[in-house]
Amino acid sequence: MGRFSKRDGGCVAGIFSPEARKTGKPLKNREMLSDKEERAPGWGALRAAQGGKVPQPFSPAGVVFFLFALAAGAAIGYFLSLRRRGPDRGKPGEAGANAPGAMGERLSRIADAVEQAGAAVVVTDADGTIEYVNPAFESITGYRRDEVVGKNPRILKSGRQDEAFYRDLWDHLAAGRSWKGVFVNRRKDGTLFEEEAVISPLRGAAGEATGYVAVKSDVTEDRRREEQRRRAQRMEAVARLAGGVAHDFNNLLTAVIGYADLLVLQLDKEGQQRRHSEEIKRAGMRAATLTRQLLAFSRQQVMRPKDLDLNDVLAGMEPALRKVLGAGIGLSIVRGEALGTVRVDPSQLEEVVVTLALRAREAMPEGGAVRLETANADLGEGDSRRHLFVASGPYVMLAVTDEGPGMDEETQARLFEPFSGDAGPGLGLGLSSVYGIVKQSEGYIWAESEPGRGTTFRVYLPRVDAVPSAVAPVPEERMRGTETVLVVEDEPVVLELVREVLADKGYTVLTAANGEEGVKVLTADPRPIHLLLTDVVMPVMAGPDLAERAEALRPGIKVLFMSGYTEQTVMRHGVVGRRSAILQKPFTSDTVARKVREALDAPRDP
Repeated sequence: MGRFSKRDGGCVAGIFSPEARKTGKPLKNREMLSDKEERAPGWGALRAAQGGKVPQPFSPAGVVFFLFALAAGAAIGYFLSLRRRGPDRGKPGEAGANAPGAMGERLSRIADAVEQAGAAVVVTDADGTIEYVNPAFESITGYRRDEVVGKNPRILKSGRQDEAFYRDLWDHLAAGRSWKGVFVNRRKDGTLFEEEAVISPLRGAAGEATGYVAVKSDVTEDRRREEQRRRAQRMEAVARLAGGVAHDFNNLLTAVIGYADLLVLQLDKEGQQRRHSEEIKRAGMRAATLTRQLLAFSRQQVMRPKDLDLNDVLAGMEPALRKVLGAGIGLSIVRGEALGTVRVDPSQLEEVVVTLALRAREAMPEGGAVRLETANADLGEGDSRRHLFVASGPYVMLAVTDEGPGMDEETQARLFEPFSGDAGPGLGLGLSSVYGIVKQSEGYIWAESEPGRGTTFRVYLPRVDAVPSAVAPVPEERMRGTETVLVVEDEPVVLELVREVLADKGYTVLTAANGEEGVKVLTADPRPIHLLLTDVVMPVMAGPDLAERAEALRPGIKVLFMSGYTEQTVMRHGVVGRRSAILQKPFTSDTVARKVREALDAPRDP
């Protein structure tokens, strides 16, 4: 450390403006300062240095010393020259003895570095009054330098930190130690942001605290993306658990719903047993809905995508949506022009729309309006920064907007988690299943909301180059038939249920308990067999293997698979690649009859 004293000829050569830095002439000499300037913030550091030790320019103390000088004059840099006696320094009075030289250049570079740093730098006096902030501070907080100099950093306070937080901070600083931590602060415009900060005490020559310096980085975006990543991992773990239990539940529910359905059809409409059967069926259907939502959330449903026009889908759903919303809630649909085509499962898309409409209704118990809007959209890099894992490209957007009370950021963060309590009454898995359906369709969904300003859910589905296909349901009168159907199912109760339902619809039904028995029927029975209805996963011989044998033994036979397993399991068994129809368990008797009719009427694969 060098000595800085008038006796040795040491002095501050000057504080330079950008123009003065070019010419090398000082803007103002330290000894020419007026009394008012002497009292300006920051010059205390220089006063304390006179007659004392001067830090080396690139040491931490030297940078702090330099920052105090910056705070004093709002100049870009200052040159500190030490005149020392010695053969390589020259004697007092010799030419160049007072020139700024290399040290001045190095300090000038430090000034540029601090001014241009990406991290915010704040210097305060011992009482916490701000003496200097750099441009990064202005950019992060929205405050100009002249708005904060002379004030306390508490102008950024958000109220998110408690007294214990600040007590720990000041305990560190009072003990002469640096403090490191994260603040949640408030910008000038009122928005919150998170910043990592390192705050260090500044010490005078006698060891007393002369001020503090803070170096802070805005980590709001990093924290948000990390939270999105953790949330995605948490939801993925729950999804795997949900998908794992779905198959066993589906087989049980198939029997419960199916036999309750048969009882309803066979019992007298006015009898008590009929009402009991209907309640059993309703309970089974609610359980089936829950299982389906679990599969949707886990993104393991068997999807049968079609090329659709969202405008056509909404037009067909409008009467049902008005009924769902009720008389107290208005509905408007704004259809985008020249709307692109999306490839999605029609029934799953309808579930997305209905669930979002129900959520909007629950958000407006006193009534209001729901707006549905479609449009072509292109997601770019900006969307990828705001939302994790978003791929840029062309999409079709569906927006559902309500006039409800809106949500804060904390509520939005939990919105798609199962049973979070924020989805709405009776919708514990509703938004979770919507999230799963959209993700399985390679799309994205997010909510835009503020307290008191309603909520908009935006669904983005990939745009494809294809002509939309029309979806025509089988009329009620066409759900019967006279063809012969071979049913192969290893669960006896399900096998008997399907046999009884199809026989009641006029079909001739042959049954087998596994794949080998099915091959024997195909080989030995002389009658024509028009359709093979088989479970996918069975012991001895799986459904797809049986289907191959059936097509070889009975050319032209149609195939319909049924399964309660997830899409990944079905794909592993080779079903999806065959482009075959799937009857998803659990199902009602009407669903069985409809799917069988559709399979029989479908054109043969080329």
